[in-house]
Amino acid sequence: MFLGILVLYVFSRWVFAWQQARREGDPHPVRAAVAEEDDPGAVDAAVRGGFRSYRQFFGFVGGAVVVVLVAVLTDGRVRLALLWTVVPLLVVALAYLDFRQARKARAHS
Repeated sequence: MFLGILVLYVFSRWVFAWQQARREGDPHPVRAAVAEEDDPGAVDAAVRGGFRSYRQFFGFVGGAVVVVLVAVLTDGRVRLALLWTVVPLLVVALAYLDFRQARKARAHS
């Protein structure tokens, strides 16, 4: 389950980078998306200091609160259905926040 969440996060970041490269008119958006993950500035911007903005922090904390509330307040099939819906949406949202933060850090360097 945790490996699946990690794969979803990495795939979402790659899709966001690919879309950005397409919007910017890059002739090879797939190469640009893969190269972004190899860029030391991008990796450093994403890793350094944990939460780089209040949006990342509140996104993480809010997502954790939502997951705990769903797990505590529901039971059985409803819990399973909600968790299988809510958790992927939260992971993609956090990947987007991290992507935006890394993009801002690269733009300032």
